[in-house]
Amino acid sequence: MVGVVLAVRGPARQLWPSSPLLLLLLLLLLLLLLLCRGASAQYSSNMCNWKGSGLTHEAHKKDVEQVYLRCSEGSVEWMYPTGALIINLQTNTVSLSNKHLTICIKLFKDSMGANIYLGKNGELKLLVRDGDHSPRKVYCFGFDQGALFIEATPQQDISRKITGFQYELTNKREVSNLHTISVPCRPCSDTEVLLAVCTSDFVVRGSIQNVKNEPEQQESIIDIHVSKLYRQKNKVFQIVESSKSWQGQIKTLLECGVKPGNGDFLFTGRMHFGEARLSCAPRFKDFLRMYKDAENKGLNPCEIGTV
Repeated sequence: MVGVVLAVRGPARQLWPSSPLLLLLLLLLLLLLLLCRGASAQYSSNMCNWKGSGLTHEAHKKDVEQVYLRCSEGSVEWMYPTGALIINLQTNTVSLSNKHLTICIKLFKDSMGANIYLGKNGELKLLVRDGDHSPRKVYCFGFDQGALFIEATPQQDISRKITGFQYELTNKREVSNLHTISVPCRPCSDTEVLLAVCTSDFVVRGSIQNVKNEPEQQESIIDIHVSKLYRQKNKVFQIVESSKSWQGQIKTLLECGVKPGNGDFLFTGRMHFGEARLSCAPRFKDFLRMYKDAENKGLNPCEIGTV
């Protein structure tokens, strides 16, 4: 870097260098700064999200870029993929140790242009082949299985290719709950209900207004009218101005056969890639019995107002 020092003597008021050489140097420095700024604009990131472009890679090189993210959830978006990326994920939650950490990714609907591998100790294991994924499928793996290695596939035209996905880091218990409590569509045990009340992202008392089935996605969308909101992590349930009541939607598997009906339920569940997923949903009168029994025996894992 060349430094330019302008010495000012006496009452001189000239603010622009008179020497053509100095002027040329200043213009070159300005051009260099603009070029550096333009190159850095190809990549933007924070602790949770990364967005970059393969156009910054030289065509004849197979560059491998290291990306470090420290967050429990976020996204990666790689436009015009060329070369390769290594995505290093870490949680920002002190209570989660790497030993019990599970990583889940969900690809964007139109994600294409690269294969995704798990890389550890120089070995690669294919996780998602380019173009071979369902828009609803979630891929989960243990933290100890390695980092994400994303390698661009040979393309004649990369102008419309974007490889991207959302990710979540959570403990193995939570992932297990998402895939085992709802999969068999069985009623939760008393212990599972009481734990769900204490650990779920949302807990509400309400009734089922409507159920919309989506056979292509193998899911059901449940419209909930809320009579009491105990807890929610995101704004799943909001006040509807027309009725001045709390309402929201929860998703579950189509095979569970949920139907509208009378009576109140206690709905619990977790947020998964921005969607509310149902876990335990006993009838409210049954929950009251479970809660009172555990309370009398001093076995309640937490306290919650039941009225």
